[in-house]
Amino acid sequence: MYKIMTPGPTNVRENVRLARSMATTNPDVDSAFCEFYKETCDLLAGLLHTKNRMYILGGEGILGLEAACASLTERGDRVLVIDNGVFGRGFADFVTMYGGETVSFVSDYHRPVDIAALEEFLKKDSAFKYATVVHCDTPSGVLNPIKEICRLLASYGIITVVDSVAGMFGEYVNIDESQIDILCGGSQKALSAPPGLTLLWVSDKAMAAMESRKTPIASYYANILAFKTYYEDKWFPYTMPISDIYGLRAAVDNVLADKDILKRHAAIAAATRKAVVAGGLSLFLEDGFAGTVTVVAVPEGLTDKQILNTMKEQYNVMISGSFDSMAGKVVRIGHMGENANAADMAITLRALTQALQDLGFPVQCSMDEAFQQALAEGTISKSI
Repeated sequence: MYKIMTPGPTNVRENVRLARSMATTNPDVDSAFCEFYKETCDLLAGLLHTKNRMYILGGEGILGLEAACASLTERGDRVLVIDNGVFGRGFADFVTMYGGETVSFVSDYHRPVDIAALEEFLKKDSAFKYATVVHCDTPSGVLNPIKEICRLLASYGIITVVDSVAGMFGEYVNIDESQIDILCGGSQKALSAPPGLTLLWVSDKAMAAMESRKTPIASYYANILAFKTYYEDKWFPYTMPISDIYGLRAAVDNVLADKDILKRHAAIAAATRKAVVAGGLSLFLEDGFAGTVTVVAVPEGLTDKQILNTMKEQYNVMISGSFDSMAGKVVRIGHMGENANAADMAITLRALTQALQDLGFPVQCSMDEAFQQALAEGTISKSI
């Protein structure tokens, strides 16, 4: 059995697995489930500091990205795509799929979006219905300042769509303070439930834009409006995956009980970065490091597959490479949710040290020991 330390899906706690095995009712007709669903949504809204509507959709997190674009976009709408990562650029595919016209603001993939440069861009062109941005772009691990970005966009009257699938619950998110109109999340990252659910937080402004469309939304499954009156009508647009939602609720309860979750993510991430640099490796990013994933440049003379396969086959630890324009350039270590703990990270970094030594790379220290030392020197105990 491999130790899975990829940037999602994450390990799942036993109480989440047990919740998914509970006896189920008929979610289509049992009003008690509708109340349970609404209560879970309200808890998730509270965790991200918003009074906006919150919905849980049956489908992996990418459904939320498509649903946001499907529900907002009409043919000919101009949409700003903020592109400083693979997923950031990828939003354009959803926009064009539904007839929108994209304009890209492209910035360096090695650092977060430059707010001043974005503001200069908007001074020249701000005629956009909405804009898209990724909070944590996991192929590179960059973390974008969504509060500053979205408040700037809102000042120009632009609706904001944020992908925080790999950011939320590992990084602080305040939807109302940040003026985010649609926030997209997933169950399988720092929330540490199995994959299969999309989480959506939707503002009144975004809902009004959907309702004022001149043409129908060109999707049924990706139609956010279909959920608007579910609670008043006690009716869902399709049969909800009840076992998945039971598991999600247990994961939400775990997060609610974990008062140090953000502090722990920050400490584990900082210690991991310090350890890999001490070992003689290079980080891909120059700035804007996420608390949920560390992205390491593949050393010259090696390939990502050599590192990944050696760790998996010889040391039973699975990390991941990247893809698209990042393919072959980096390896990625996930430390989000249940994976953000000192014991698992020490094992992972020891496996990375040994794999690199096996491949002939001159590792400068035992990275697990460097990691533990970095934690001990910080503000959080290495026993976390």
